[in-house]
Amino acid sequence: MSDKTETNDPVEAVSRLYQAYITGMILAISSQCGASVAGDWIFRLFRRQHETRFLPGLDKLGLADKPHAVACAGYHYLSNRIGGVDVQFMAESDTKAWVRFPPPRWFYDGAAICGVPSEVSRGMLWGWYARNGVSLGNPRLGFICTGQTTDGQPGLAGYFLEHDRDLAPEERLRFSPGERPPPYDPEKAPALDTALWTEERKRKAKRNYALEYVRTGLTVLAEAMGPSRAADLATHAGRLIGMQLGPGTARLLGVEGDDTAAAARLLAALAGAEGDTACWRTDGDGAIVERDDIRLFKGLKAPASSLLDGWSGLLDGLAMSVAGHVAVTRRAGSDRGGAAWSWRIDPAAR
Repeated sequence: MSDKTETNDPVEAVSRLYQAYITGMILAISSQCGASVAGDWIFRLFRRQHETRFLPGLDKLGLADKPHAVACAGYHYLSNRIGGVDVQFMAESDTKAWVRFPPPRWFYDGAAICGVPSEVSRGMLWGWYARNGVSLGNPRLGFICTGQTTDGQPGLAGYFLEHDRDLAPEERLRFSPGERPPPYDPEKAPALDTALWTEERKRKAKRNYALEYVRTGLTVLAEAMGPSRAADLATHAGRLIGMQLGPGTARLLGVEGDDTAAAARLLAALAGAEGDTACWRTDGDGAIVERDDIRLFKGLKAPASSLLDGWSGLLDGLAMSVAGHVAVTRRAGSDRGGAAWSWRIDPAAR
């Protein structure tokens, strides 16, 4: 996923790692639980994201006063581009506006696309795109999907359309494969207000884009499957992704070495890249990381153990990618006080 020459880009490190974690959970749930379960999980994830992000996002992006079809397409265009996603916008009229996500798709990096069932893509569309009209109080607004990458078509594409009548719930999303969007002209697409959207704000938003998907994904997974099963799936996917992306993440965070101290430096650097304060120290053959907060779960009064267990699998994998056979132990608080969480990394017993 990352070039070996890339170093010192904390935002990119977080974005790539958490993007891959979502992809890993999609694949793990699809392979272990089936396509329909994965599709239902993605539906829940995107519906929850929609409920919390869509309407406030229209205001933040300067789209609230646009015609509804144009505003919806503009929202998906701008919000996804902030997150690092390649997307196109084409408005045919005030009542018909297209979006297209050309390959490669953000969620499905590299060969991962081959393991993603179409139910996942449909779950996303039903969870968010089909809900836009409802949230806007416009019962005539729906989305027509004209292509899905997972079906072998050249990207996810479709258009928001304001019909001349109210739509039944099952009509809010229709599939019309084969319709082609008009040519994309970036000069005709909406643009961010650069006075409000500084480069620093965009970088933080890109980081938070991937974090928010994981936070919501872990939460709805626990609700849908129960804490124990959710923790098992998320831990498994997290360890694999942590090991797979660990070297690239270390390069992007400027971390070198292959022992427990290097693993601790990596976890502390990742915490800093996520916007939290962390420190590390050696302790005998092992090392300890102390972290003041976990931004990923900010706003949750008490993150369920299943959320923490699942996400900690990602940290386990990162530590393993650096130091090999290690045991990572998480605890609330710190022996020295002050930190909210700590992780101890020890060489695994033979």
